Amino acid sequence: MIRTADRLHSVEEYYFSKKLREVRGLIAAGRPIINMGIGSPDLAPSEAVIETVKNAVLHAGAHQYQSYQGLPELREAIADFYKSKFEVEMNPVDQILPLMGSKEGIMHISMAFLNPGDEVLIPNPGYPTYNAVTKLVGGVGRNYDLKEVEGWFPDLEGLQHQDLSKVKLMWVSYPHMPTGATATKKQLTALVDFAKKNDILLVNDNPYSFVLSSNPTSILAIEGAKEIALELNSLSKTFNMAGWRVGMVLGSAGHINAILKVKSNMDSGMFYGIQKGAIAALKSGKEWFEELDKIYTSRRDLMFELANKLKCTYDKNAVGMFVWAKLPEGSAPSEKFVDEVLYDKNIFIAPGTIFGNNGEGYIRFSLCVSEDKIREAIGRF
Repeated sequence: MIRTADRLHSVEEYYFSKKLREVRGLIAAGRPIINMGIGSPDLAPSEAVIETVKNAVLHAGAHQYQSYQGLPELREAIADFYKSKFEVEMNPVDQILPLMGSKEGIMHISMAFLNPGDEVLIPNPGYPTYNAVTKLVGGVGRNYDLKEVEGWFPDLEGLQHQDLSKVKLMWVSYPHMPTGATATKKQLTALVDFAKKNDILLVNDNPYSFVLSSNPTSILAIEGAKEIALELNSLSKTFNMAGWRVGMVLGSAGHINAILKVKSNMDSGMFYGIQKGAIAALKSGKEWFEELDKIYTSRRDLMFELANKLKCTYDKNAVGMFVWAKLPEGSAPSEKFVDEVLYDKNIFIAPGTIFGNNGEGYIRFSLCVSEDKIREAIGRF
């Protein structure tokens, strides 16, 4: 066998990739597994989106290579969306770049701005991909603590007393994944000020602003943020388009151009029909968001019942499509607890530890499960 690249020694296979393979094996063996582990929307996009894609397939040129920067009308739709929802004005010509899912944006940003040995501030708990990608491009991850008692917000004063001379980039995610915690305008301003003071590129990963959230926020709404910050966003959660792989990154023209240099060497443009569907989704009226929240509110109320069955505690004000729950005192470690539930009750829940060691003692339920399935899970206890 040909020897693999050394960089592969620094990362492991993504947890959900391994665990879902195990879960599929149990299902194949006849086990009635209810999967509450992953945030893959089970609902469909709107009829308008589906019809738009169907029609787009017949357009002249639909099956040719597309622009690396996406259709101009897609960038304009993203700009209109940000202006309408976040009161943020972005130039669609050079401050917006569509992506094949925001996950690829994490890689593109890292490749565009990190040299080997550059340090990256990574939230703990946080999205595991930040750490993995940092290692793959030769960067050095430095986890910063997020704790429940501090509202899952970093201790910026404590960080300021550390040696930050090698830090090039800082990942944040508000609304926060996996806890659902939100950040106030004052807190976002503090993050921007911290990044400016230390010459750090600040990247806010923001796919959950429109799920059970009454106050959508963007870090780019903070005065001066565009000089030092980028924002990733996605249509996966808000518009039930996870498998379509449509995301975006927004920021200054200089930052976006740097990312485009990487992206243009990595793919040959997003399929025309998907771009047209994304445009239709971004133009959705308030009824779409209201109906989505209605469904997730009902599911969340039931999920709270399930968490109560397990004697967990949780924040009822958290947003997003998950319930982040603290295990009762004396429980088994998170991963052992989750495996016991999987094999005893045929229910898969995500352990908090996959998001960092500060996730020990927590589990995460996904709301991408029908009410009937959640009721069935409650009944199993």
